[in-house]
Amino acid sequence: MSQEIAVVGSPEFTTGFRLAGVREFENVPDDEKAAELDDAVERVLTDDDIGIVVMHAEDLDHLSRTVRQDVETSVEPTVVTLGGGAGSGGLRDKIKRAIGIDLMEED
Repeated sequence: MSQEIAVVGSPEFTTGFRLAGVREFENVPDDEKAAELDDAVERVLTDDDIGIVVMHAEDLDHLSRTVRQDVETSVEPTVVTLGGGAGSGGLRDKIKRAIGIDLMEED
């Protein structure tokens, strides 16, 4: 079972996670985002040690169609986006997809 958390994004975004103890990260400077982000995301998605990938929601707009689809459908590792109005609905769908049931299901 995958245990590590990875963070992908700008150095400003990853720094807080690194200070909190996250050891796996991919820094992608804003000026190189279009060229480097796809490669960084693909590296963490294919790493067997990674169980959760954290990204800024706005970075999804910079991904190619193929990589974005991989991110949106990935169960393991689970990709969690923060900021940008990603809302709880997206996280709810990811949890439902990962464990197979909706924990918030209403009667």
